[in-house]
Amino acid sequence: MTLTLYGIKTCDTVAKARAWLAARGLSYAFHDYKASGVDPARLAAWVEEFGWERVLNRAGTTFRKLPEADRTGLDASRAIALMLAQPSMIKRPLLDLGDRRVLGFRPEAYEEALKGRL
Repeated sequence: MTLTLYGIKTCDTVAKARAWLAARGLSYAFHDYKASGVDPARLAAWVEEFGWERVLNRAGTTFRKLPEADRTGLDASRAIALMLAQPSMIKRPLLDLGDRRVLGFRPEAYEEALKGRL
């Protein structure tokens, strides 16, 4: 099973996750959703799995620059629409293991999720 790492190549946290995977000799496909976009059904599945509140990166500059009207009264469908329009608002990285996913990067979470592959 091929691992897929979703993120943005210029993101520092994504770079840390990529370095962590490389240091352990783990191969993976990288999907830059800022350059290549994200499949709406896949994004909806992530929102279903983690909740839109975790998938939407509200701490980032892109979200904070939105007009107040776009940032308030959010629900899953509005959050998905925002993320599809501006993929840099998707929390990153997201590591897809096939049978489960890890949102964000914490070395201990990757260690736990990848136990049988290290």
